[in-house]
Amino acid sequence: MADPNVVPDPTVPHSARVWNYWLGGKDHYPVDREVGEKVREVYPAIVDVARHSRRFLRRSVRFLTEEAGIRQFLDIGTGLPTADNIHQVAQRAAPESRVVYVDNDPLVLVHARALLSSTPEGACDYLDADVRDPEAVLRRAARTLDLTRPVALMMLGILGNIWDDDEAMAIRDHLVDALPPGSYLVLEDGTDAVDPDAAADAERTRAEAGDPYRLRTPEQIAAYFHGLTLVEPGVVSVSHWRPDPNRWGLPPEVTAYCGVARKP
Repeated sequence: MADPNVVPDPTVPHSARVWNYWLGGKDHYPVDREVGEKVREVYPAIVDVARHSRRFLRRSVRFLTEEAGIRQFLDIGTGLPTADNIHQVAQRAAPESRVVYVDNDPLVLVHARALLSSTPEGACDYLDADVRDPEAVLRRAARTLDLTRPVALMMLGILGNIWDDDEAMAIRDHLVDALPPGSYLVLEDGTDAVDPDAAADAERTRAEAGDPYRLRTPEQIAAYFHGLTLVEPGVVSVSHWRPDPNRWGLPPEVTAYCGVARKP
């Protein structure tokens, strides 16, 4: 449980609050808005990335509950609550679904505990923990989730916060290796594939502003799914993963790639 005496530092930007700003939310400080605006100046498409990433979350959770039969979710780097959070999407289809949210920003945990409530049949928990300590995440998640039964591990926009490639892969391996067969990995992160020059400017701007985020190639993102069976359409832009039907056709690619994969 988050320490109630720990408060967010309003002078230090945090990726969850910057993301909330791009999504049009209200839970951010001036320093987060400053970083958000600096990135948007060099890369205006970042707002589309944020919104398409959120829609991917909803579509992937619907797939997991309605088609894959998943009833447990471990969401690492949950971010600030918005509309249609994981437990809300999952519990609409399966009220007994259990969800553990993990973040290391006290503001996220305060808002989550105040705003997010489970169905009586299911459960929600909120952990103040860091993805850099995956063993602690798993140990504490086991208080709510049965880690001997399939779990959907949600890693949406989180590994970009780990600058070192080997460390990011080691974290992924530790978490996936701990889950039983039949579990799923849902992963999304930023890439430089669509507009490399603008993406590089955005990456540099975030680092200089104190909110570093590492962009990786589509091939590097695809490597996170090693040993797993990818669900169609594989590793693609978040806007192209099973988009909802509409009269305008397939939306444009955005510079975040994703995939959903099952552990054999």
